[in-house]
Amino acid sequence: MKNVTDRTSNPFGMRPSCPEFVPGYGDANAHFHVIGDHPGVHGGVDTGVPFTNDASRKLQQAFVDAGLLETTGDEPKVDRTFLSYLHMCVSETTPTQASYDDMERFFDAELRAIAAHVLVPVGARATKHVLETYTAQAWKTEIDMQNLHATEMRGSGWLVVPVKDPAEWEDDDADRLVEALLTLQSTDYRRETDLGRFLPGDDPYLVR
Repeated sequence: MKNVTDRTSNPFGMRPSCPEFVPGYGDANAHFHVIGDHPGVHGGVDTGVPFTNDASRKLQQAFVDAGLLETTGDEPKVDRTFLSYLHMCVSETTPTQASYDDMERFFDAELRAIAAHVLVPVGARATKHVLETYTAQAWKTEIDMQNLHATEMRGSGWLVVPVKDPAEWEDDDADRLVEALLTLQSTDYRRETDLGRFLPGDDPYLVR
């Protein structure tokens, strides 16, 4: 089932009760959902678009090389990709845990509305949250981003590819991510089954 909207910024009209926020941005029918921490870490305060600070330019370029974005910049052209934050409100300091907890309802609602096939958490906090909330991996996984970077993990209906914070990238981190995403796309990462054969008519009915 596809979302019927051509809005790129904030396609579901999320409105948290904070003076300034950076909403989700991208394809509402995305295959890949890239998840960051908050605008103070990964940018967007000036542009209104996630992952637009200096460090995130490297991440954008890796996504272009892997086919997830068509262009880089303050308003990158997306291809099957959605970008958002755990905590979309702009904060001058690190948000409190209570504030993260309050913003969870917006993040979770958007994540389930997008229903991407692959979750791509960026940085330790986003990775920890995704593994704890959407997989059964957290209890046996150390949040060591150097080791988790660009690895494939299975969740509850999603694949998860954690990404080391681009501000900490070194050596071949960008190449590792590009290679992992290209390899993943060469497989049946959507893991869908067509149940339409059990229904009247010729329309497919794809489920995960």
